[in-house]
Amino acid sequence: MKSFHHVLVNTLLANVTTSFLWFALTFWIYIETRSVLATGIIGGSYMALVALCSLGFGVVVDHMRKKNVMMLSSVITFGAYLLAGGIFVALPRESLLRVDSPAFWLFILVILGGSVVENMRNIALSTTVTLLVPDGERDRANGLVGAVQGIAFMVTSVFSGLAIGLLGMGPTLLIAILATGGALIHLTSVRIPEDRVAAAAEQPHGAAASAAGGTPAAPGAGGTPAAPGAGGTPAAPGAPVGAEAAAAAPAQVSMLAALRGRVDLAGSVAVVRSVPGLTALIAFTCFNNLVGGIYMALMDPYGLELLSPQAWGIVLGVTSTGFLIGGAIIARTGLGRNPVRTLLLVNVGVAVIGGTFAIRESWVLFAVGILVFMTMMPAAEAAEQTILQRVVPFSRQGRVFGFAQSIESAATPVSAFVVAPLAEFWVIPWMREGSGQETLGWLLGEGSARGIALIFLGGSVVMLGAVLVAFASPQYRRLSAHYAGVRQSIPAGGPEAARDPEAAGDPEAAGSAGEPEAAGEPEAAEETGAREETRARGEPGAAGE
Repeated sequence: MKSFHHVLVNTLLANVTTSFLWFALTFWIYIETRSVLATGIIGGSYMALVALCSLGFGVVVDHMRKKNVMMLSSVITFGAYLLAGGIFVALPRESLLRVDSPAFWLFILVILGGSVVENMRNIALSTTVTLLVPDGERDRANGLVGAVQGIAFMVTSVFSGLAIGLLGMGPTLLIAILATGGALIHLTSVRIPEDRVAAAAEQPHGAAASAAGGTPAAPGAGGTPAAPGAGGTPAAPGAPVGAEAAAAAPAQVSMLAALRGRVDLAGSVAVVRSVPGLTALIAFTCFNNLVGGIYMALMDPYGLELLSPQAWGIVLGVTSTGFLIGGAIIARTGLGRNPVRTLLLVNVGVAVIGGTFAIRESWVLFAVGILVFMTMMPAAEAAEQTILQRVVPFSRQGRVFGFAQSIESAATPVSAFVVAPLAEFWVIPWMREGSGQETLGWLLGEGSARGIALIFLGGSVVMLGAVLVAFASPQYRRLSAHYAGVRQSIPAGGPEAARDPEAAGDPEAAGSAGEPEAAGEPEAAEETGAREETRARGEPGAAGE
């Protein structure tokens, strides 16, 4: 656990930096342009890039050691922020403050890219919990992760508003560059014990190729391995490759085949489908994120309508202690015996709060609602993480986490892109100057931001209906039963020891990846690997089939 705590400290440093600059950028843009459309597009673009890149991030996580992934993420972020600083210094201020200026969007995209890469570190952190923390304690460890994220949010939300209000964008960007460099230097001293790359554990069994429907090449083959899903036959060991074969299989095809084998989207989908109810869980979270995009697009504009940027930053800082409180509660008590049920109950609470915290134009009501909202978030995040860490084989967790994040995140920018212009050009004017105030004033009260309140209320009603449907579904019961019947433990030696428990000095420690508990039935490492291969193909005999 000592290594895990060191990773958490570095994650705190990195998250503080990226959150600080991202909050500051959002505040700066809205204050300078007063455009809900611009802030909505920026927030939606962030989630769109997360959705597009997460699967690739997951591939990187599975095929590199976890520390190297975090180093790569930090280096890219540091480089992006340096480039953004150069753009800010080199270009005139007028061009950076016009929404129709290419310089405005270039500046935003560079910072956006550096911030999005941080999600690669977050996927690596999720798999690091599986690697370093015993099965029965992961919900509490995920609570600590939530607490760390809460501290980062609390610190950055206060100082982002103060920095923009008192210093401006230039000094704020310089602070972010220096802090990113400090986090990168600190990371070099962090040790994550990992004997081998996670995905290497599946290669001897050919799981990746089998999941995609192809046949792996024999070791030492002189030819080019068959592309996954191509159904080709591998060359015999030592067989030369003739001119005709070389012409038929150019280097580009070989590289594409190798890339497909690493990504192995079909195998990851098969793993998800082999777990009863897991597909439904991802779909439910995707739909919830569709509604959550409403909050993402409109929460900052609503807060800045009620308060100055400095005051709004302080309110966010105080209310973000909810992340810390919620994470600390989970770290101490866990999530209960059924994290699936906990996840749905939290979403009921989120829907109720989201529908009421703007029911009247009061910053106090809004602040209290945000505090409760943020207190519930660590439980929701920890529940989903804990479920995946138990039911998904460790060798594929990076790709499955990335796949799930891609699907779930794709919904948020859709709603953000739709809601932001809808709010700015129709709902807000209708409630402020049209007949909306007379029609709905009894429900939403009076004020200049009643249009945003109406959108909050509508989204919350939709979310509550979705949660009630999920509670009544058979998929909820199947996933709950499956979670209760499996275990996944990674011995202290890491993934290699997981495949060879005797080498780790603990023949009893061969906790298989997502295998059902079988009292009194020790399994050999070869049998464990074979079952992982079966599950990756999604064939009968996989856990929960």
